[in-house]
Amino acid sequence: MATPFSMPFEPNWRGFIDCITTTHKPDRVYNIELFLDAEVNDWVAREFDLLKGLDEDDPSFPLAKAMRIQRFLGYDYVVCGVDDNMIDFTHVLADDTADLSRSGGRAYMEEHKGPITTWAEFDAFPWPDADKMTFRAMEWYHEHLPEGMCIIGGQTGHFCEWLTWLMGYESLCYALYDQRDLVQAIYDRLLSYFDAITQKIVAWDRVHAVWGSDDMGFISGTLISPNDMRAFVLPGHKRCAEISHAAGKPYLLHSCGNLREIMPDLLDDVRIDGKHSYEDVISPVTEVHAQYGDRMACLGGIDMDFICRADEAAVRARVRQTLEACQPTGRYCLGTGNTVANYVPVQNYLAMLDEGRRWRG
Repeated sequence: MATPFSMPFEPNWRGFIDCITTTHKPDRVYNIELFLDAEVNDWVAREFDLLKGLDEDDPSFPLAKAMRIQRFLGYDYVVCGVDDNMIDFTHVLADDTADLSRSGGRAYMEEHKGPITTWAEFDAFPWPDADKMTFRAMEWYHEHLPEGMCIIGGQTGHFCEWLTWLMGYESLCYALYDQRDLVQAIYDRLLSYFDAITQKIVAWDRVHAVWGSDDMGFISGTLISPNDMRAFVLPGHKRCAEISHAAGKPYLLHSCGNLREIMPDLLDDVRIDGKHSYEDVISPVTEVHAQYGDRMACLGGIDMDFICRADEAAVRARVRQTLEACQPTGRYCLGTGNTVANYVPVQNYLAMLDEGRRWRG
């Protein structure tokens, strides 16, 4: 199939980082996504014949594949971190009804009870050893990325997520009243782990930003109270941001949910440089950019429900409206409101990217 894009693309990581960190009109529209589901990557690679010349038996094949897909779609980076977080969380399975459905169904975290709900379980838990972390993928990208692309350091900063996954969200809510010392102990372990990961990530020369990924809320508020967020979540992100900033690299935050009550904390105390994940039912990204765009980058924001239900013409119109509002002052990158999940119509996703390439406002 011919390329779906009407304009050529050359990666420019310096312009990408400048777009995130400075308040002036960027030289072009820059794209960003936390990730694309594997099924979407496979579809793109197959439809546009991106794997020609690659050896599927080569251990580096998944990395070379990801790099080609990222560049083809118009991203100036790859996201990479530690090779394996070495933790097995408790999942439940459900049928996957997406058009690009995955075999084996879709996995969700167990919300009622996780692997740590008692001190005995805490002591017996196989905590990951920071000294045994490996960075083989980072090494490969460091050597093979095209000159114009960079690495965003990922797989760090999962403080709220891992608290809820390790205890189970329901168990965590009870423990915040009954076992705060256990919650504190788990958080301390997470802080030590993500501190070590972030320090190792920023040491790589081609890492030019760090992306903490940590869902903290739902539509009406934070998953746990703002005060508990300040006790058990935000200090961890502050530490990761301090490490990133000491290395001269911006710290980005992905978090779903309504974070209005802790936005002053994120900006003034944690000092995030960019925020990712937006829903129209909470606050459209254009409104957030108007309010905070002089202090942080707004990343993505083409609403997931919208991009799944709209037709291509509506998607293109929405992209133009968003760019008209956000592009002139910088600190905005184009992308979906969350991730390119396997239920997102691929043609709508490609139309979003193409409209960004066309933009000359």
